[in-house]
Amino acid sequence: MSGDMWRWTCLGLHLVFCTVGPSSATRQLPSHPKKPFLTFSSEATEISFNHLVVDKRKGSIYLGAINWIYKLSGDLVVEARHETGPDIDNPKCYPPRLVQPCNEPLISTNNINKMLLIDYKENRLIACGSLYQGICKLLRLDDLFKLGEPFHNKEHYLSGVNESGSVYGVIVSYNNMDDKLFIATAVDGKPEYFPTISSRKLPKNSEAEGMFAYVFHDEFVASMIKIPSDTFTIIPDFDIYYIYGFSSGNFVYFLTLQPEMISPSGSTTKEQVYTSKLVRLCKEDTAFNSYVELPIGCEKNGVEYRLLQAAYLSKAGSILARSLGILPEDDVLFTIFSKGQKRKMKSLDESALCIFLLKKINDRIKDRLQSCYRGEGTLDLAWLKVKDIHCSGAVGLISG
Repeated sequence: MSGDMWRWTCLGLHLVFCTVGPSSATRQLPSHPKKPFLTFSSEATEISFNHLVVDKRKGSIYLGAINWIYKLSGDLVVEARHETGPDIDNPKCYPPRLVQPCNEPLISTNNINKMLLIDYKENRLIACGSLYQGICKLLRLDDLFKLGEPFHNKEHYLSGVNESGSVYGVIVSYNNMDDKLFIATAVDGKPEYFPTISSRKLPKNSEAEGMFAYVFHDEFVASMIKIPSDTFTIIPDFDIYYIYGFSSGNFVYFLTLQPEMISPSGSTTKEQVYTSKLVRLCKEDTAFNSYVELPIGCEKNGVEYRLLQAAYLSKAGSILARSLGILPEDDVLFTIFSKGQKRKMKSLDESALCIFLLKKINDRIKDRLQSCYRGEGTLDLAWLKVKDIHCSGAVGLISG
C-alpha cells in the first residue's frame, strides 16, 4: 500500500439522515417525535433528483432534477420551479452551437442537473446541466427567474459528461472585486476540449460577457489543467471524478476518485484500480503551479476503505473537539468510503465513516512539498505528466 495512505480509526457516531428518493424528498420535523414526515412529490411521473442544496440563511431547499429546478420551503412546500429541458441536442455535438453546427442527428434530450451552487453574495443559484455540453444558468434565489445563461463562447460549456455526480464548484468570494469560481469536472473522453479543473470569473452582472471566462489565459498559460492525451494511451478510460469541494484559509480543495495502473504484489502485469485523492490549490494561484494531490483513505480492523462516496467539511463542535483534542472551531472533514478499489462506484457492501482533521492534511502536504524540495520521492502526478517525476532541488512548487 502507498506510503501516503493514512490509517485512521473510524469513530462511531450517531448520524441523522435526510433522504432523497427517486421521486420524493422526505424530512422529519425535530420538534416532536410523533410529528408525521413531511413529503414532497413531483407532479412528473418519471423524475430523478440529482442534487440538493440548502440556503444556510433562510432554510430554503433547492432541488436539481432531470429537466427541472425546484425551490422548496423548509417544510417542503414548492415555492418556485424552473424548467431546464428537454431540448433538441446530441451528446456527441461539440459547442458552441452558434460557431460550429453539429452534424449528428438532433433529438429531444433530457437535461440532467449536474451542479447546484448558491452564490450568496449575488443572491443567485448556479445550475449546470448536461445539455449542450454543460451550459449553466444563473437563477435568482427568490423565484428562480433566469438572470443569465451564457453560451456564446467555448468556455461557457463546462462538461459533456452525463453523470450527475462528477462536477463540483467552489466559489471564492472577495469584498472589493468579482468572485472566482473553481470548477472541476469529469471530461468524458474530451480532454482536448474541457479542462478537468479551472478557475473562472464570476462577475456581479449575470449577463456580463466575461462570465465563466478563465481567470487568466494567454498563449502559453491559463488558469486550468487539462488531462494530457498521452494519458489515455496508458489508461484508455481515464477520467477524474469529483466527489466534493470546499475552500478553507488560503486554499481550495477537491476530493476525487480516479483510475490508476498498479502492479499487484508478486505480479509482473498491471491492473486498473481506483484511488481516492485529495487535491489542493492556492486560491490566488492563477497558473495552477500549486496543484498537489495526496491519496486518502482509511483502515479499520485490517480492512481498507479506498473508494470515496461522499464528504462534508464542518467544524468540530465542543464534544467532538474534546474527544479529538482540538478546538471546536477547527475544520473537520467527514468522509464515507466503501471497501475495495476495483470499482469506481456502487461498491457499498461495506462502508465506513472516517474523520480527517484539515490541519493534519495540510501538515502532510507541507511535509510532502518540503521533502520534494530536498529531492526526495516523486510528485505522484503520473496522469498529468504521463510518467511520474522524481523530485529534485530544482523543482519549483508553490505551497500557498
